[in-house]
Amino acid sequence: MLTFVVHIFMSNPMSLIEAIRIPILTEMQMFEKTFVEALRTDNPLLLSVNDYVLQKSGKQLRPMLALLAAKLMGEVNESTIFGALSLELLHTASLIHDDVVDDTLERRGKPSVNARWTNKIAILSGDYILSKSLTCATRTDSLPILKSIANIGMQLSDGELLQLVNAQFSEETEANYFTIIRKKTALLFSTCTEVGGLSVNADEASLSHLRNFGEYLGICFQIKDDVFDYYEDIQIGKPTGNDIRDGKVTLPLIYALLSTSGTEREKVLAVIENKDFTPENIQFVTHYTIDNGGVQYALDCMETYKNKAIEELNGFADSDVKQSLIKCAEYSASREI
Repeated sequence: MLTFVVHIFMSNPMSLIEAIRIPILTEMQMFEKTFVEALRTDNPLLLSVNDYVLQKSGKQLRPMLALLAAKLMGEVNESTIFGALSLELLHTASLIHDDVVDDTLERRGKPSVNARWTNKIAILSGDYILSKSLTCATRTDSLPILKSIANIGMQLSDGELLQLVNAQFSEETEANYFTIIRKKTALLFSTCTEVGGLSVNADEASLSHLRNFGEYLGICFQIKDDVFDYYEDIQIGKPTGNDIRDGKVTLPLIYALLSTSGTEREKVLAVIENKDFTPENIQFVTHYTIDNGGVQYALDCMETYKNKAIEELNGFADSDVKQSLIKCAEYSASREI
């Protein structure tokens, strides 16, 4: 069994999620009610898919970020709720489509939509949810929010395509990695905090700090996701070794390859180039990455971005809302799922 030390910043990440929600309990109830209403339909097949998606909707960290950012600067309003809903629906649609692209059969420990139904149904259902996202965006009655959400929709696809064309390892791989995760993950978090601020007419200086906070938080979140690929025997919502199996060269492996030489490194590169992802080869690549400090390097980077995110909040007055945003950063680094 593979083992390594993972730094846990809080003893119980689930209690962090509960603590994060406390200042926005009423607002989250409004959001959840609107979320259910947005996915109502008289199409029985779509209704089945939408109900399934709602059951697997996760901890809703992204809409919480939008609501917290708004409440940090003012009072949550209808524009905030629909902005948060638009982003959560866009994120949900992107996950459904990503599972088809990656041929992923599990999501959060349950069959993905494409595995439960078919690729065709998954794509069309994802398109429907994406269209709902755009409808919700228009209900914010805010052109800046519409522009922000339109941009993230474009960047998510851009990031996914960049990942496909950057599957091979090169000396520029680490820089490419950060470009991809900024587009695929960090910009969505950044847009959530920006939309929250925009919905309450926050000033530009505050919006800049909120955007930066969301970006650094998103980078921290994605690095932790990539470290999960090297975990064994814990429930992480996707099979261990999934990224390696998909030929995705993420930060732990990038560091190990950049910092070593010799026959083991050449074997790993051959596995990646030839897409020879047998269980034995995946285990070899995993051992190689951990043994050569890749996981620890990624965890150190994650900690750096967590601290950068928290620093962006220094200029805001202390409050329970600000403390919840800090807890969002702590949760992203300490979560075990």
